[in-house]
Amino acid sequence: MNPSEERLRNLLILGLAGDEPTYHAFLRELSAHLRAFLRKRLARLPDEVEDLVQESLLAVHNQRHTYNTGQPLTAWVHAIAKYKLIDLLRRRAKLDQFTDPLDDEIDFLSSADNEAADARRDLTRLLEQLPDRQRLPIIHMKLEGLSVAEAARVTGMSESAVKVGVHRGLKALAAKIRGDT
Repeated sequence: MNPSEERLRNLLILGLAGDEPTYHAFLRELSAHLRAFLRKRLARLPDEVEDLVQESLLAVHNQRHTYNTGQPLTAWVHAIAKYKLIDLLRRRAKLDQFTDPLDDEIDFLSSADNEAADARRDLTRLLEQLPDRQRLPIIHMKLEGLSVAEAARVTGMSESAVKVGVHRGLKALAAKIRGDT
């Protein structure tokens, strides 16, 4: 467990036990962590970062009773933040749909959505053919955007095993797409 993860986890556990100043310190430190996490994912929407940090903090606070202290804290927090990010993107898509009613553009987007759904389905089928030691690192690092260290914590694998799994898994996926298997 990295020092930042361990510190945040300890602050949360003490806060859950009733130490209010420590819980406030947890929220303060977590907000900086979330800000960095979301800033990477919202590079094109920098004005939305602070609102999303606040929404994520509120969700963490409201769901704090669901945190399993035996699990990595950052994986739990990142999952909450990603759901908030998805909600934001859905809201923005709905607003864009009402503010720009060009039929050709809507048709284009709907076909792109179908193509994206087909691609996701195809990728899921390909990934299901890989062993866990390759599939899980690819999902966590390449699809969810976790770092090597975070993927290692979530999967229970070593960092080098995660790197090897991604490398071999991507190589196997490329072979399957080319039809080499």
